[in-house]
Amino acid sequence: MIENQTVEQAVEKAAEKAPGEYLHPLPTAVDGSALLALAVDHHARAVRSVGVREVAGHLVKLYVIEAPERTLAERELEPIVAIAGGQLAGAAARGSLGLGVLIVHAGGDGDYVLVHSWIEGYMSDLAIFTGPAGQPDQLRPGRAGLAPCVWEAAVLAHEREAFVRRVLDGAGPVAERLAAWAADVLTGEVR
Repeated sequence: MIENQTVEQAVEKAAEKAPGEYLHPLPTAVDGSALLALAVDHHARAVRSVGVREVAGHLVKLYVIEAPERTLAERELEPIVAIAGGQLAGAAARGSLGLGVLIVHAGGDGDYVLVHSWIEGYMSDLAIFTGPAGQPDQLRPGRAGLAPCVWEAAVLAHEREAFVRRVLDGAGPVAERLAAWAADVLTGEVR
């Protein structure tokens, strides 16, 4: 079991299975203990779609990710949708195409809100807000360089595929493509 091994033991065991494919000793920047601790604590999180809304003139797919012991009621989402509206209000100046994703993550250590929109040139715009659990009035822009966590990235990966499959590679008029995009949602558990 990984949790009962030292980093060195885990690396040695892995090297025995596939000699030459693993680095030993580990490069100095690799924190093997921290990686194994993350692996031990890693778990599935529930994700659900809460529909599509018009927010600041954008069509926005809304998702909720919930850590164990956390739940969000739909009424709790309204102040968060308002935050997204503030972010999207100026999105045209950043090349927005009018389609976005709002992820509300009720995490184990606080709340995270991701406002993602598709922009010109096959690119996207992302803003992340963070704050204490259950206090949307305390959400503030995340630090520079903050990126999605593993669970949030799973939703964004699905949304990238839905955008490509339904809008860029879709067939028919724009309204039909957008209806297909809106219906293509991720629900269940993500890891």
